[in-house]
Amino acid sequence: METIDVRGLRMRYGATDVLHDVSFTTGSGEVLALLGPNGAGKTTTIEILEGFRIRSAGTVAVLGVDPARGDEVWRAKLGVVLQSWRDHGKWRVRELLAHLGRYYADPWDADELIELVGLSDRADHKIKTLSGGQRRRLDVAIGIVGRPELLFLDEPTTGFDPVARHAFHALVRRLATELHTTILLTTHDLDEASKLADRILILADGRVLASGTPDELTRQIAGRDEVRWRVGGTPYVELTGESTAFARELFTRYGEAVSDLEVRRARLEDAYLALVGGDR
Repeated sequence: METIDVRGLRMRYGATDVLHDVSFTTGSGEVLALLGPNGAGKTTTIEILEGFRIRSAGTVAVLGVDPARGDEVWRAKLGVVLQSWRDHGKWRVRELLAHLGRYYADPWDADELIELVGLSDRADHKIKTLSGGQRRRLDVAIGIVGRPELLFLDEPTTGFDPVARHAFHALVRRLATELHTTILLTTHDLDEASKLADRILILADGRVLASGTPDELTRQIAGRDEVRWRVGGTPYVELTGESTAFARELFTRYGEAVSDLEVRRARLEDAYLALVGGDR
């Protein structure tokens, strides 16, 4: 059974269609990144999957249940980490997680969960004393305290410094690979999507423009790498889909005369911009 199975999803507000025949699936332990410019339909899609908004047409199954009919047992299998969070500043980390765990049938032990998200040295600290990265890890702990099968992450690393972002990415991969948590991620950070996602779905104007692995999308849409080099002081540039073979041929032909060789690999950002343009 697919964790998420969406077929022909449509959403209309008054006379305006905001989702047009959106279809996709995810499997257990898969990280799916939902990308697109503002107004693409990402939030509407996620709210339908979470059961907070009723669709206009199409079929949707989340963990085998139509979200429009999801009960409390079904909701307990979902984890949601929003971009903004409720301020529990006066609580201590361990106290809050132990308290929230009481609402679930099989919650994480608070100390195990704190260790999982890398907050063991802050377990007895008040939440208001945590850094931004530490608070975001706590957000994830709150989202998974009930051992959800499916986790929604909305712009999870906004405002993170590089160290905090690296630690958070490691946590997301651990949730997916070791705990088999399916994760639906929304982000405007294309580098983050490329690193974390097993598959990517690109939306624009309520339609699916493309889907596939980061490498598939990059190769299919952006296509070619840019190779720069000099021979005898003269600069050259070539676009090629086989940059390694091309560089090998350069050295075969010109030997040590080749200098300043630089290969710029096609990136997910190139593919994204080719599809939706510069409005991110």
